[in-house]
Amino acid sequence: MNIHDWLRIPLIFIMDELFKTSFGFPEFADMVFPASNDLVNSTLSQIEIGKSTQYYKGIFLSFIKIIVNCLIFCSLSCSFVLPARYLYMVYLHLFSVCILLLSYRENKTLEVVYGKYENLETNPFNKDIPWNVDGFLYLFTELQVEHFLYLLFLNLILQCFLSLLFYFLQNFTTNQPIHKAFSFSFAIPTLTIAFLPGTWIHGFLNTVTVLSTLLPLFMMLKTLWLDLFTITNLIRNKFSRIRVTINNLGINNLFGNVIEVLGLEWNRLNISCVLRMFWALRVLKQILYLITDIEIQNETLLSVVKNVLIKGCNTFTAVLGMASSISYFCHYIGAFLQWVLLTDVNSTRIGTVSAVLFYKLALETGLTGLDPEKRFIRLYRNVCLLCAALLHYIHNMVNPVLMSLSASHNPSLNRHIRALLVCGFLIVFPITMLTYFWSHHSVSTWLLAVSSFNIEIIIKVLVSLAVYSLFLIDAYRTTFWEKLDDYVYYIKSFGNTVEFCFGIFLFLNGVYSIAFVSGGAVRASMMVIHVYFRIWCAARNGWRVFIKRRTAVKKIESLPAATSFQLSNLDDVCAICYQNMGSAKITKCNHYFHGVCLRKWLYIQDRCPLCHYMLFKAEK
Repeated sequence: MNIHDWLRIPLIFIMDELFKTSFGFPEFADMVFPASNDLVNSTLSQIEIGKSTQYYKGIFLSFIKIIVNCLIFCSLSCSFVLPARYLYMVYLHLFSVCILLLSYRENKTLEVVYGKYENLETNPFNKDIPWNVDGFLYLFTELQVEHFLYLLFLNLILQCFLSLLFYFLQNFTTNQPIHKAFSFSFAIPTLTIAFLPGTWIHGFLNTVTVLSTLLPLFMMLKTLWLDLFTITNLIRNKFSRIRVTINNLGINNLFGNVIEVLGLEWNRLNISCVLRMFWALRVLKQILYLITDIEIQNETLLSVVKNVLIKGCNTFTAVLGMASSISYFCHYIGAFLQWVLLTDVNSTRIGTVSAVLFYKLALETGLTGLDPEKRFIRLYRNVCLLCAALLHYIHNMVNPVLMSLSASHNPSLNRHIRALLVCGFLIVFPITMLTYFWSHHSVSTWLLAVSSFNIEIIIKVLVSLAVYSLFLIDAYRTTFWEKLDDYVYYIKSFGNTVEFCFGIFLFLNGVYSIAFVSGGAVRASMMVIHVYFRIWCAARNGWRVFIKRRTAVKKIESLPAATSFQLSNLDDVCAICYQNMGSAKITKCNHYFHGVCLRKWLYIQDRCPLCHYMLFKAEK
């Protein structure tokens, strides 16, 4: 992480605090509603009127609090996405404000000490005695004089240091020198006490303190106003680029460009690493609190971990940080599988998929709004669902490896064993999970969902192993296996049908969960997405493949089959697969091909592979 990435973490902590306060929205149970009959009644007592006034005053204050919190959140969001140069300016202005507040606080402290001496019964400031050491010796002891002079000297040194620091920060933000006299206004109250007579100071020291703070504050606000114009120009340039992109590429290509820009911004801001460090620091703070708390020190390690996990997902920003941490962990799982399978599959995708799935489940189940105990149970269930989903992703990694090893006749036994070990894990681990779940949990919609995911992955792995076995058998055959394509099609069709049935089952399970367990707009929208991609698109694609295959089979059956005498006179190989022909189909242009090979060719086009003669008329 770079230094400007660390500067973004405090902004997320402030956002997290806003989420903890729910942006100032009052709890419904805490609101005291006045009775409508009492409000309409003209004979209300003074107590009832007071309660009603207090109620509306509370609503007004809550409304103001909500607006302020939303403005703070928008400001923090804008500051978070700023480039590093402007982010430094934001922090420099914040440090300048802290310097002003510290200077004002110390001057007010000195003023309070001065007031204690001023309020004595024998007041030297009522006399025309200059404020110096002789004046102190006139009425006070030597110890009191030395103590006050010591405080006066320390405050003078502190104010000079703060003024120099403020001068440096302002020069850095504006890149223009400012007059040092403005920044040294911090020390004016101290110099006023030290050199002016007591009768002159009495009554306007507070005014001098306020004015000495307002002068550098005015300078800082002027600098901030100029920086706001710079940031506004930056935002205007961004919108100008978007408008030029729309004019050049059109609305249709805008979405793709927006996704690309968002990806570039995500990498520029290094959001994943920032969220991960934010969550780690948040968990570390919680652990330190648990260690120092006497009441929690006697608890077991499991209770401490449970408490940390409950507190680690109580806000949306905390869930984002947890999702980023899970993504980091899953990325290394993908890298390990990439090493096991000896493949060059991008292992970062599994981290991205896991983070998206975890945050989707958190939004869908309302994780942040649950009670602590229910939140831990829901977190446990979401992690189980995430593990089941990751098994499907691992299958998507190993399945192409299995197909390539069997189809390419790869003789490397090491690679075959590695792929088969991963497949064995994808069978044993889901069975272990199913055994544990059904022996420790009662029947529920969650249990049915996670069980269906695990059973589905077992069937998919068995289908992959069956196809892999068929290709291996074909590799060791000396003759052409004409029925191989049919067997592979039947096995894959069985797997796709089972997957489609599980999709319908999950949809029905989700509908029951929304209707009778826990509903929500997010869960309903996810169900709509599930119906479209998992059911509708799967059914449409499967039907298209079935129609295409059935049409090709009918076309092949309409062609005449070659006799053994014709094949012996031809004494040639199939021009598609280059293997000997034990059986063949004769096209209208008198060319010979394997029936299976020609059927695959007809999936693409209806012309002869050799002479490009139109074999069949295009169907309307």
